[in-house]
Amino acid sequence: MTVLFLGGTGTISTACAALAVQRGLDLTLVTRGRHDDRAPAGAEVLHADVRDPARLGDVLGDRTFDAVVDWSAYEPAHVEDDLRLFGGRTGQYVFISSASAYQTPPRSLPVTEDTPLDNPVWGYSQAKTACEKRLWAARDDGMPVTVVRPSHTYAPWTPPFRGRYTVLDRLQRGAPVLVHGDGLSLWTLTHHRDFATGFVGLLGNDDALGRAVHITSDEVLTWDAIVGALADALGVEPHVVHVPSDQVAKADADWGDSLLGDKAHARVFDNALVKSLVPDFEARIPWAEGAREMAAWFEAHPEARVVDEEYDRMVDRLVGPFL
Repeated sequence: MTVLFLGGTGTISTACAALAVQRGLDLTLVTRGRHDDRAPAGAEVLHADVRDPARLGDVLGDRTFDAVVDWSAYEPAHVEDDLRLFGGRTGQYVFISSASAYQTPPRSLPVTEDTPLDNPVWGYSQAKTACEKRLWAARDDGMPVTVVRPSHTYAPWTPPFRGRYTVLDRLQRGAPVLVHGDGLSLWTLTHHRDFATGFVGLLGNDDALGRAVHITSDEVLTWDAIVGALADALGVEPHVVHVPSDQVAKADADWGDSLLGDKAHARVFDNALVKSLVPDFEARIPWAEGAREMAAWFEAHPEARVVDEEYDRMVDRLVGPFL
């Protein structure tokens, strides 16, 4: 089975590429070459900017693929480019959408694939919804489309917080760590290797054609528990300070959108659909284990322990009134 990943060395796609090769798929990655070290042995790696359709077309020539996955399409224009390039050249076009596009705040839980797409806050989510709308029209015209909606998926090198490694640094220094709201809203984190099990099972899966599928863990945690598990992995006591999300939004509009348009609201998912399509899918890595893996990864990679000084100063300003 021939598979093309547009991208393939990012947070989510790295694990999917590794598992695809492990399972014997003939995988080609097109990347800009920044993280070729993450590409699995056995995959073909081509270099191009996937958002440059002319260059991408030159690199791929007249090749066809059983499945094409675009990991970096964020706007309807990106989807239009893909439809022009891959129409009639693939048996399955997979678009990576986002679970943040679901109704926000949700009116009922758990979230299913039938939950309406309606995020009135976050432009990122609205663009993903617009992409999906275009793809459903293409499906109706005969394009073999599958839409996948990841939720908050992490790798060992991508801590699931604004500020990334800076949060680990603050925990280790005993500095206050900002948690939005009261820290008790429910959230779902998914390890990228768990996501990969569900995702690779959708490739070449006829029952996935014409459908949208989300892939998440079944573990549900509060944000205080998420920070607490990472602190445990680092062997420290967390100093958590709760700050209202709207106060964060006043200081940083982009961070505020990601909270008020996503993370400030409870997200619990029903994964019945992906489990029916991919019977061997099961999220086996709890966040406590993922946090230990993350702590060990940063311990082994000192070059990655980079503090975002602007974020660091902003957190100090935001938590000050609540200390």
